[in-house]
Amino acid sequence: MTRVPRTVEVLPKAHLHLHFTGSMRVETVRDLAEKHGLRLPEALLGDWPPQLAKATDERGWFRFQRLYDTARACVRGEDDMRRIVREAAEDDAAEGSRWLEIQVDPTSYAPFVGGITPAIEIVLDEARSVSAGGDIAVGVIVAANRMRHPLEARTLARLAARHAGSGPGEVVGFGLSNDERRGIVADFGPAFAIARRAGLALVPHGGELLGAQSVMETLEHLDPDRIGHGVRSVEDPQVLDAVAEAGVTLEVCPGSNVALGVYAEPHDVPLRRILDSGIRVALGADDPLLFGNRLAHQYDIARDLGCSDAELAELARGSITASLAPESIRAAALRDIDAWLSDEPKESTVPA
Repeated sequence: MTRVPRTVEVLPKAHLHLHFTGSMRVETVRDLAEKHGLRLPEALLGDWPPQLAKATDERGWFRFQRLYDTARACVRGEDDMRRIVREAAEDDAAEGSRWLEIQVDPTSYAPFVGGITPAIEIVLDEARSVSAGGDIAVGVIVAANRMRHPLEARTLARLAARHAGSGPGEVVGFGLSNDERRGIVADFGPAFAIARRAGLALVPHGGELLGAQSVMETLEHLDPDRIGHGVRSVEDPQVLDAVAEAGVTLEVCPGSNVALGVYAEPHDVPLRRILDSGIRVALGADDPLLFGNRLAHQYDIARDLGCSDAELAELARGSITASLAPESIRAAALRDIDAWLSDEPKESTVPA
């Protein structure tokens, strides 16, 4: 008799690192392309997920960004945007997520719906509608693009502040995404100050494409609550200590790290070292459309890296604790995590 591992798909958790376009099902992007008469590259039509070149070099990142932009161009109106929010929530709920924070840059969709304000209001309205269903609740993070001028980030921060709140269907955080090699981190400080004054969580990216210095600059100039990725903080013990001392949560996305060539294999992802440093971690899927794996798979990777069920439960607790979910959702999820861990694993009748 062998013991069957507890199922990570039913482990209650929160998903804090998921991009709007990148959350799409591949079937959805194909449907939208057909709907709008657009051609997709073979990478999104044939053997999926696409094989991405190493994004830590310029050519590799260009390939990734080109595919992402192609998928984003298929989103051309309110119905498309609502479908993405709804399906992202459905997929996360099916994998045990109780709370989703979906990250969106409304400037990308503004031309099709009349501006950035209608764009964010569509996402928020669908998030409220989905949340009313009861299976999962959805908050929204407005993300600036570091490839654009910092003044645009201030405009987005003000937009986020006008819709700031602490519940489903509200803006709960402000982020900064795209190629870390572009832009000067300090230049985005004023935008993050606007978001902080509005009570929003600050959740910029850093420390995936660039090394530990990227994480330190993010800490020093943006005063984050969480950092998207941050895995390369392990390259400098002083930076790792600084993250731990600041109490910042790292949104670790193992599938992204491997797909983008930051690490060659899942076992190279330094999750264990980060956890051993006393840093809280929330696992995330980042862009399932291009990486081919969703949230539960990140927990499978953590298990393969040697995390026990108790440590998987602690990762789930970390995601809930670091989230902006309302207290009622947090309390219920934490209770159910304890219940997941207390249930004895089932025994298999199949011989070992």
